[in-house]
Amino acid sequence: MNVIPKPQKYQQKQGKVDLKGIGKIEIDQKFDGLAEFVQEYFGKFFDKGGDKTLKVTVDEAIAKEGYSLDVDDDVSIAASSYEGAFYALQTLRIMSYADCKDVDGIVDKCHIEDKPEFSWRGLHLDESRHFFGKEFVKKYIDMMAMHKLNVLHWHLTDDQGWRIEIKKYPLLTEIGSKREKSNIHGWHSTDDDGTPVSGFYTQEDAKEVVEYAQKRGIIIVPEIDMPAHFQAAFAAYPHLACREKKVEVAWYFGGKYPLSIGQKDWNRSACIGKPTTMQFIYDVIDEICEMFPAPYFHIGGDEAPKEEWKNCEHCQALIKEKGLKDEKQLQGYFINQVQKYLATKNKRLLGWNEVLEGKNLDSSVVVQYWVPTLDVNVKNHLNSGGQVVLSKHKYFYFDMPYAQYPLQTTYSFQPYFDGIKPCHKDSVLGVEGTVWTEWIATPEKLNFQLYPRMEALSEVAWNQNEKNWKEFKARLDEFKPILTACGIGYAKDEISCVRNLITRAKRRAKWYNADENVEFDLNK
Repeated sequence: MNVIPKPQKYQQKQGKVDLKGIGKIEIDQKFDGLAEFVQEYFGKFFDKGGDKTLKVTVDEAIAKEGYSLDVDDDVSIAASSYEGAFYALQTLRIMSYADCKDVDGIVDKCHIEDKPEFSWRGLHLDESRHFFGKEFVKKYIDMMAMHKLNVLHWHLTDDQGWRIEIKKYPLLTEIGSKREKSNIHGWHSTDDDGTPVSGFYTQEDAKEVVEYAQKRGIIIVPEIDMPAHFQAAFAAYPHLACREKKVEVAWYFGGKYPLSIGQKDWNRSACIGKPTTMQFIYDVIDEICEMFPAPYFHIGGDEAPKEEWKNCEHCQALIKEKGLKDEKQLQGYFINQVQKYLATKNKRLLGWNEVLEGKNLDSSVVVQYWVPTLDVNVKNHLNSGGQVVLSKHKYFYFDMPYAQYPLQTTYSFQPYFDGIKPCHKDSVLGVEGTVWTEWIATPEKLNFQLYPRMEALSEVAWNQNEKNWKEFKARLDEFKPILTACGIGYAKDEISCVRNLITRAKRRAKWYNADENVEFDLNK
């Protein structure tokens, strides 16, 4: 079997079925829109004169995103939801190698009963650091759908670029979407490439991508970073900061460069003591919510420096007015205010786990747990009834070198650890892989970093039954021709599964200090 993620229940039968014998398609009207995917995936096989049927019916007893698939003389799919039926098609698509050229459409007879482990099966894309464009994102969504992932976390703003049109504040894209160059050669480097970077999505672009994703069972959760990682916004509107000074969109990604020139405050937080800043944030939220109907809104909230707040008359006045203990609680107060505003739009706020530091966060906030170390605040959040999405650095930071986090590390992830116990199972929404793009400037490099990690992610998110690395690896090898057929350049085993500790140490050192493309170049 070549199916990834592995179905919950797979029973092989004797014999094979030739999809070229299918001449009739019957799809229940509940699954309106599915016919176009049937034709897209399998149209090259079907014969109008064939005597076999592909039938898609409703079975309300099946779990929401689950399905049953019978491949016999006829092919029968049953599901209670559009998403479940769509995932059954993905399974059949993979089994038949439908994306590959010169395939015969012959598949094993089998019976599959399947449903996901987690409701949140996410993949993140950072387009602030490098902009990839609408057609790339659509292909990203197509590949997510094949892997039965259902949440695209779209990181659209940061210090290095504002990538989404806000009509009330046109300078966000006129100024904030452009930078003069990019940092290169890794976190410990001060080098730059001298090449300007620009690009943003219009509101019409965003709506088009959202609709494209919805047809494939995927919601898009936008991330508008606040109150920190705000330099692209400051470049456009300096009054949003505590200290109003002219700044450029950052071309460096942190690391060594700002320290080398004595710049300690490059990642500054917005002045949340000014009513004008809060109005700006609410105005941005208004327009973003018009584009993205998903029930979640991500504000980042991580790595928020508080030094300027300590010396800001507006922020200090707000602390005193609200009876807050310190600047950490000021951040918690800010997040709670944004959450209240989002609640009026029937949305819930997500933030990285640093948002818990003030210990005054509303329990309705969903926390994304990313830090490599144990965060007891996450445990306390769960105990108070809060929910989490798991994106632990060691397992799911796909921008990092394989020499640091090999493929088997991602595959081995267990969701209940570091204060998260089985009793909190219902509070774990799911898992998400992150693709930060500081050191990923091209689609080819991004695909290299992501595949075959996406296959391991989809397995972790869909099926938490007993893991078997060798069995997974065998299925992955059978799956790789599909990646090739889809135009995906993936990391070879000698890169993604490297074992030698000395080799790994050398590659890691070079990646951090001299050449962020060391593994990518070795893979060619």
